[in-house]
Amino acid sequence: MNAIKLYHFPLSGHSHRAQLMLSLLGLDPQIEFVDLAKGAHKTPEYLAINAFGQVPVIDDNGTIIADSTAILVYLAKKYDTSGKWLPADPAGAAEVQRWLAVAAGQINNGPARARLITVFGAGFDPKDTIDRAHAVLQVIETHLNGREYLAADHPTIADVAGYSYIAHAPEGNVSLQAYPNVRAWLARIEGLNGFVPMPRTKAGLVV
Repeated sequence: MNAIKLYHFPLSGHSHRAQLMLSLLGLDPQIEFVDLAKGAHKTPEYLAINAFGQVPVIDDNGTIIADSTAILVYLAKKYDTSGKWLPADPAGAAEVQRWLAVAAGQINNGPARARLITVFGAGFDPKDTIDRAHAVLQVIETHLNGREYLAADHPTIADVAGYSYIAHAPEGNVSLQAYPNVRAWLARIEGLNGFVPMPRTKAGLVV
């Protein structure tokens, strides 16, 4: 068996989700750098493995999985012998799915987009994206009252999906100062065995 290939761009929070999950599971992937700035994700060769031209993608010895959320589900199903990262019971699985949807929706449209403006020059409206970011952060802050993780009493792929863009929200001019529960949750994830950080940029509130 060859190592899993991870098609990856270091400043992509979506890519970081996959990299973080692999590391938390003790898997050491072969990193394939995809230079988004040079359009490597739009070449015919790359589009052959992901027609949407996005990172990340994994190649697990011929099994190709695109989309960060799909990768989290695949890795948990195949490599998590504990069954904790993606609970099998209906209520537990539904709660994880709820937060995966938040990661793809409100987190993507708030903290992630705000960071796209400052780091990559995306043409979204700054005030709108920052307002959206604070709206979802307030919901998460309230949700984490008396809880350590988003979907269970232990970390799940829901936490991995939510972590990257929230941890890097200040790069998009979104302060986390008003959210002590969120900051404590981020610290718990960063304390997990196998945690790997995403590179930080000097953008937004980061100096």
